[in-house]
Amino acid sequence: MSDLRVAVVGGGAAGFFAAIACAEKNPAAAVTLYEATAHPLAKVRISGGGRCNVTHACFEPRELVKRYPRGGRELLGAFHRWAPRDTIAWFAERGVGLKTEADGRMFPVTDDSATIVDCLTQAATKAGVEVRTALGVRKIERVGRDAERAFWVTLTDNTEFRCERVLLATGGNRASAGLTIAAGLGHAIEPTVPSLFTFHIDDKRLEGLSGIAIENVGVTVPGTKLKEGGPLLITHWGLSGPAILKLSAWGARELAAVNYEFPLRVNFVPPHTRDSLLQAFAAVRTEHPRKQLGTWNPLGLPARFWERLLATSGIAPTVQWAGVPNAALGTLAGHLTAADFTVVGKSMNKEEFVTCGGVRLSEVDFKTMESKLCPGLHFAGEVLDIDGITGGFNFQAAWTTGWLAGQAMAEGA
Repeated sequence: MSDLRVAVVGGGAAGFFAAIACAEKNPAAAVTLYEATAHPLAKVRISGGGRCNVTHACFEPRELVKRYPRGGRELLGAFHRWAPRDTIAWFAERGVGLKTEADGRMFPVTDDSATIVDCLTQAATKAGVEVRTALGVRKIERVGRDAERAFWVTLTDNTEFRCERVLLATGGNRASAGLTIAAGLGHAIEPTVPSLFTFHIDDKRLEGLSGIAIENVGVTVPGTKLKEGGPLLITHWGLSGPAILKLSAWGARELAAVNYEFPLRVNFVPPHTRDSLLQAFAAVRTEHPRKQLGTWNPLGLPARFWERLLATSGIAPTVQWAGVPNAALGTLAGHLTAADFTVVGKSMNKEEFVTCGGVRLSEVDFKTMESKLCPGLHFAGEVLDIDGITGGFNFQAAWTTGWLAGQAMAEGA
């Protein structure tokens, strides 16, 4: 194994993790990582608002895979071999502690993504990985036969070399060099479309409310099976937040097919229905008849949002609960439990640029992340048709597939 040469294409989370795993397991291997830009680990650096959502505190593989709109079935076995606990331990062994937030997301205790970037960079250096930046891979060809099979790699500066193992970890956007290379080596590519995006909505009910967050909502797309829940954020251009991002991930293909123009229904007070909310309003009327609606909000909603819904329902904020007409309360209950909006487009979430699509999963062995069509070729991260919802799940898939690929590549032939 002393003359084993490994080329890792892509300097993101999956590429670095695979390169480190390979070099640590086989110190005699020559492992070189190629990043086409001048900024390796760029996505790690900006993720989680600059804090880096490393993983998620979901420790049961069968539960964990439910967070992946694509790739969950294939990842089940992989997560039994490398899961969030392994990720936590890996970083801890290298001096980086992680903390768990109330929603299960895990961040470095420093709240600084640079901690993760530095850890990966130092681990790669210590393991002997050569990192080449501003240098990408233009072409990879299969050469040799049987035991002599290898790859001939052409870089973007036109230099060429031979190696025994190649890892494609270039991410999943449609311009990804890894997808072009994989297709050239015989792999089918599932069409790529955006995942994790926010919704453009032009609606007077939302005007001037940018920045308001609602702790828990239910969102559905009428006419489909798409349904999600969680926090919601009102933005200058419409709606965002975990509930919307999760819905966009599960509906990535369906919503792309309608050019991101579709109806959206929001329940701002789940699990209430219109009828159960009217019963709750009746109780408020009885218990607090003289309180004004503008100052007595029994649902704990943000004040400005509550005032907007009152206005939309034709209710003056100075009206007392005892004096609200039944019809107006019915209108208010409808706006709260089944507000219909029209989505007219999308925007990528500021730090999330995840894609649905990539290398077809049936063509990859998930024990080794090796191609079933081209021995010696491995894959990790979003170059595969794998994507998770927001919350650290995409990084966990990168760590898992990267580690499995690195371990397998280290073994050589």
